[in-house]
Amino acid sequence: MKRRPTMLAVAGTLAISVAGFCNTVAAAEVSIEDIMNDQASGEDIVSYGLGPRGQRYSPLATLNKDNIKNLYPVWSFSFGGEKQRGQESQPLIKDGVMYVTGSYSRMWAIDIATGEELWQYDARLPEGILPCCDVVNRGAAILGDKVFFGTLDAKIVALDAKTGKVIWRKTLGDYEAGYSYTAAPLIVPTKAHGPLILTGNSGGEFGIVGQVDARNPDTGELVWSRPTIEGHMGTLNGEESTMTGVKNESWAGDMWQNGGGATWLGGTYDPDTGLAYFGTGNPAPWNSYLRPGDNKWTSARIAIDPENGEIVWGFQSTPHDGWDFDGVNEFISFDMEKDGELIKAGATADRNGFFYVLDRTSGEFISATPFVQDITWAKGIDENGVPLFDPENRPGNPSESADGKKGKSIFAVPSFLGGKNWMPMAYSQKTSNFYIPSNEWGMDIWNEPVTYKKGAAYLGAGFTIKPIFDDYIGSLKAMDPVSGEIKWEYKNKAPLWGGVLTTAGGLVFTGTPEGYLKAFDDETGEELWKFQTGTGIVSSPITWEQDGEQYVAIVTGWGGAVPLWGGEVAKVVSYLNQGGSVWVFKVPEGLASR
Repeated sequence: MKRRPTMLAVAGTLAISVAGFCNTVAAAEVSIEDIMNDQASGEDIVSYGLGPRGQRYSPLATLNKDNIKNLYPVWSFSFGGEKQRGQESQPLIKDGVMYVTGSYSRMWAIDIATGEELWQYDARLPEGILPCCDVVNRGAAILGDKVFFGTLDAKIVALDAKTGKVIWRKTLGDYEAGYSYTAAPLIVPTKAHGPLILTGNSGGEFGIVGQVDARNPDTGELVWSRPTIEGHMGTLNGEESTMTGVKNESWAGDMWQNGGGATWLGGTYDPDTGLAYFGTGNPAPWNSYLRPGDNKWTSARIAIDPENGEIVWGFQSTPHDGWDFDGVNEFISFDMEKDGELIKAGATADRNGFFYVLDRTSGEFISATPFVQDITWAKGIDENGVPLFDPENRPGNPSESADGKKGKSIFAVPSFLGGKNWMPMAYSQKTSNFYIPSNEWGMDIWNEPVTYKKGAAYLGAGFTIKPIFDDYIGSLKAMDPVSGEIKWEYKNKAPLWGGVLTTAGGLVFTGTPEGYLKAFDDETGEELWKFQTGTGIVSSPITWEQDGEQYVAIVTGWGGAVPLWGGEVAKVVSYLNQGGSVWVFKVPEGLASR
C-alpha cells in the first residue's frame, strides 16, 4: 500500500496530515438487495448510476433550491503524484467510507468524516497498453466485502473492501491486441447463479470484438460470455452456447472477425424486466465502404438475459455507421405515460444526435427526437426507428478518388465525439424530464484505405472536429421524453464532458471543463450555485446523507477524449490545467432549514 500526504480542506481551512494505512471505519457488507434498492436509499451509494437503472436521481431533499447557497466544501482529497490526466470516476459510499477510482487504474478508500486515506491500490500496468481515449476509469462496483474495478490492461480486479488487498484478478482480453477496460462493472441478480458481475470491454478503434462477460463475484470465474458481433459464439458454464446473430447476415466476407462493437461504457439493469442493457460501439473499421451491410450488432442497444447471456432484443440506432457515432451511451429505464397508457420505457441520447425512447421489454421503437442542432448525416428517423440517410453526407469511397488514398471529405454534424458522448444523463422522478449533457459541434471527415493489423489503429478515416457556433459548444438540456420538447438549455463555452445528477430537492448538478461544479433549478434551468474546483470536471456528481446531513461529492481532473481527439476544439480548451482530486461538500448544521 502507498502512504502519502493527504490534503484536507475543512470548513475552508487547509491542513496537511499523513494518511497511512488505517481501518478506523468498519465497512458493513453490501447485499444484492442493497444494490437493487440503491436509488431509494439516500444513506449509501452502492452502484454506478445511483441505482441499477442508472437514473442518477436522489430522493434526498434536505438540500434544495432555497438552501443551496449555503453549500460549502468540507474537504478535498488529492490523488497525488504525476498520474493525473482525465478523472471520470463516480465514487461509491458505504457506511462512512468512499471508494473512488482514478486515472491509471488506481483506487482509494477514504474516511468521509475526515477525508483521510484508509488504503490505496495501484494496478501494475504493463508497457504497451492501448487506451484510445485517455487513461481514465469511470468507477467501481461493490458486493459483500469486496470492491471491483477494471484496469487499462483489460483486467477486472476484486479487492478486500477493508484492506484493499487483491482477492482475485481476471483477464477480459489481450491488451496487446487493443483490449482495455474503463467502465464501472455492473452487478445483477440471477436465479440460476446468484449475483453476477457483468463487464464490457474497450478497444473498438483497434478491431477488437465487443463482448459482455458475467462472472462469479466470489471467485471471478466466467459464467457466460456474449460477443456483440454476429458470427461469434457465446459461452455458458464453460461450454459454447449459441452464436450471436447469423454469420454473414449483415457483414460481408470475414469482416465480422474484427468487427468492433465494444461495450466500453458498461451497462444498466432493470429489476422489472430482469434484463441487462448494454450499448455497443462503432463497427471497425470506420471506413464503411469496406464493410457493406448493417453490421449487427454495432452502434446499437442490446438487452441481455443475465441467466444465460442470450440477447433478448437489439436496436441499431446507426446501422452501417460511417461516422463513428457509436451506440454505447447508457440506456435508462423509466416508466412513461402516453395516450393514457403506462409504458415500461427506456431512453438513450445517442452520439448521432437523436434522443431515442424504446419499449424496454421488447426493444420496440417509440420515438426519436433531435437533441442537438443542424444534424446533417440523416434527414430524420422513420416510424420504425430507421435513419433516413443523406447519401451526400456519407464520407466518400477512397477507391473512387483520383489517387485511391483519400475519399471525398464531407462536413458532418454532430462530430464523431457525439451529440452526447460517455457522460451520463439523469432522469428526474420529480419533473419526469431527462437532463442531457450535450455538445454542438461538427467535423470534416474522409475515408482512407486500411487493413487489420493486431495492435494497430483500425480506422480508415481522417477527421477534424470544429465548433459550429461562436459562443458555445457545451449545452445542458432538460428534455420531456414524451413530447421531445426541450424545456430549458444552459450553454457553456467549452464542451461538456461530465455527468449529471438530479435530486428530489429540485436541483440538477453537473461540472464544466472550466472547473466549476454547478447547481441548476430543475424546472427553469436557473443557475443557483457554483464552486471553482481548480481543474476541469469530466466526472459524475453524487449526493448522500450521513448523520442527518446531505453531502455532495465530485471528482475533478481535466482530460478525456476532447484534448486528445478534439481537433480545432482541443485548441480552444488547450489552456485548461490537469488535476486529480475529489471534493466533498455539505450544508452546515443550522443552515439546512434556511
